[in-house]
Order: sequence, then C-alpha cells, then structure tokens
Amino acid sequence: MPAIDYEAEYNNRRAVPDHEAISAPLVKASAEWRAEGDMLADQSYGPGERQRFDLFRARRAGSGTAPLVVYIHGGYWQRGDRKAVSFVARALNARGIDVACPSYSLAPAAPVSAIVDDLRQCLRVLHDRTKAHPVVVGHSAGGHLAAAMLATDWSAVSGVPKDLVRSAYALSGVFDPTPLIGTSLNEALRLDAASARAIDLIHGRAPPSSATMVAAVGAEESAEFIRQSLALAEAWSRAGVKAECVLVPNANHFSIVGEMARPESAVLARIVSLANA
Repeated sequence: MPAIDYEAEYNNRRAVPDHEAISAPLVKASAEWRAEGDMLADQSYGPGERQRFDLFRARRAGSGTAPLVVYIHGGYWQRGDRKAVSFVARALNARGIDVACPSYSLAPAAPVSAIVDDLRQCLRVLHDRTKAHPVVVGHSAGGHLAAAMLATDWSAVSGVPKDLVRSAYALSGVFDPTPLIGTSLNEALRLDAASARAIDLIHGRAPPSSATMVAAVGAEESAEFIRQSLALAEAWSRAGVKAECVLVPNANHFSIVGEMARPESAVLARIVSLANA
C-alpha cells in the first residue's frame, strides 16, 4: 500500500481552492445577523482576550427556557473567530433555539489541551447563565471540541450537572490529530505523539452510554476526513454510545457549514431535534 499523503488529506484550503468564495456569503450573512438578531455580544467566560461568547436569543412567546445550541468555529485550533459564524444562529433562532458562539484561545499561544479547557469553562459559565443542557455543535477543529465536550467527565467540574452535555453534532471533525504531526498544520499546533494522544477522542475516554453523537462529513471530503468520522462513530458505538456517522451529499469541507443555513437541510433538522429532545 502506498503511504498516505497526510498533507494532501488534511490541508483543506489546498484541496478546495475556492474556499474563500464558498465562505464569503456566510461571513456576510453573519454580519447581517449580528446586526438584526437579538444578540448579547462579547460575554466573558474567562480573563483571556478570546475567552468570549455571543449569545443569540430566539424571539419567542412566553418566558420559558429555550433550548440551547453552542456552535464552535473551526480553523485547526489556530485561526477563526465566532463573529464569522454568527449566521448559524439565524435558522436556529427562528425555530425557538438560543445559540451561543464562543471564541477560544488559539495555537501556538495555547496548546489544544488548553483550548479544550477553554470550552469547558465556557459551557460552565453558560450553564450558570441559562441552566440549559446544550447541544454542542462544531465544524472541523470545532467538531473535535464539540465531541470533547460530550466526552468530558462533568462530575469533576463544580457547579454543573454530571450530564451537562447530552448530545453533540460534529461537522467534518478531526478526532484523532496524530496524522497532523508531520504536516504543515502542525507548525502552529506543535503536537507530538504524547500531546496528540492526550486529545485523541477515537482511542480515548468515550462519553456515557446515555449520550448521542453525530459525526457528519461531506461526501466530497478527503478519505481521511471520512475515515475520522467513521472511526469515531464506530469506537463510541462499541462503548455503548448512540453514535453515528452521516455522509452529507455534495458537500466539501467548507460548503458543509452552509447546511446550518439551509431551511430544508437534514443536518439542521437533526440539530433542532437534538435541541428539542
């Protein structure tokens, strides 16, 4: 068997040359919803400059508590920002669901393990604020972080229920970062075998059997991205988790995010269903 070219498999910007054109309308839609939506901006969950989240509240009748989705942006743990993905809140808000979009510390200033801790702290603060059990959704590196929140032992975190996160939905996640070690992506991540193993979700601690995990991946993505989602779903299913892999037709690593904005999207419908469960 020929050696796998991990640079080609994981360098999505190189694989999809028109990625900026794909993302541009979503960035524009994010700016529009930031202006139009009911947003609590720049809420702090820690002392760091990037330890902030925006909370988009659904406009709804009555005073009951709304379901909550937390959406974590991608960028290989080294780039990206919540403001560029605010568009995801529009369709969910229209369905009566509140949406929190956090930023987080980035590599190389922070190792990935510290970024995982950032999101745990964010979810703790959100629970203090909303008392909701969030569905955690994320794209790419955010998919890894969403799955990491589901796999967290919340009984070890003070002030939150032990089942704080009951379900997660990852879009194009990288759940085992070991293949990245020899690629240009690792210049900022600075992973070695030990640090990659520490954040490997496929071979690490699985969530409890009561959890639900959906790993979605575009049908037009690389073989490695498809393998990652299949491997996570298989490993966690063996552990008793309600885990599945979903292949999204006609989607690549960048266009798959647009499923969050399509009213007829099966991806969006499933996230709404999880939030309302």
